[in-house]
Parts: sequence; structure tokens; C-alpha cells
Amino acid sequence: MNDIVINVYQVVGNDKCVEADDGVKVYEKIKLLLAEKKKIILSFINVEMLTSAFLNTAIGQLYKDFSEEDIKALITVKDLPPDDVVLLNRVVQNAKLYYKDPDRMEKSIQDILGE
Repeated sequence: MNDIVINVYQVVGNDKCVEADDGVKVYEKIKLLLAEKKKIILSFINVEMLTSAFLNTAIGQLYKDFSEEDIKALITVKDLPPDDVVLLNRVVQNAKLYYKDPDRMEKSIQDILGE
């Protein structure tokens, strides 16, 4: 079975992956393939700028819909500079914490903000 390559640059349409809305486009593609248990290569070739807002919607929210085991087994990330790998890892850690207990996380955020 061949891996399916998702070229983030092509999905977004430019080299700046900064907007959450663009992250949703990538998320929707990944979500469909993960639901079918397809192996995915997520390529960031030609992407010049990446933000946590983009990664939260593109990858972070996958942890709401799929198990960590499935995500790890089915998605391979390529062509990501070391600084962006650090950013991606932080987004993934935060997503796993959040989706494990969203109510508790929301309460913590509100406590911190004094709401």
C-alpha cells in the first residue's frame, strides 16, 4: 500500500502557513485519510513560515478525533526545519493534554485569566 503525500504548500496555496483557516484545509484532508486508515506523508517542502495557530488546526485537533497510536502509526512528517519540529512537538503535546480532559483544561485557562 502506497503512502499518500499531502503537500502542505499546495493545499494552502502559498509558503506562509500562518492562518488557522488554512490549517483547517490541511486538517480536513488528513482527517478523511486517517478515517480510512491510510498512511500519510505530510510534506512541508517550500513552506517558509509556520505558526502554532496553523499547526493547532491542521494537526493538533486530530487528537480530538483519533487516537495518538493511529496518528503516530499513520502520519509521517517530512521537510520540516528543526525550529518548526520543536513548534510541532509543542502543539502536539498541548493537544494531547487538552483533548484528554478539555473541561479541566478550559477551567485552568479561565483560572489563569481570572475569569
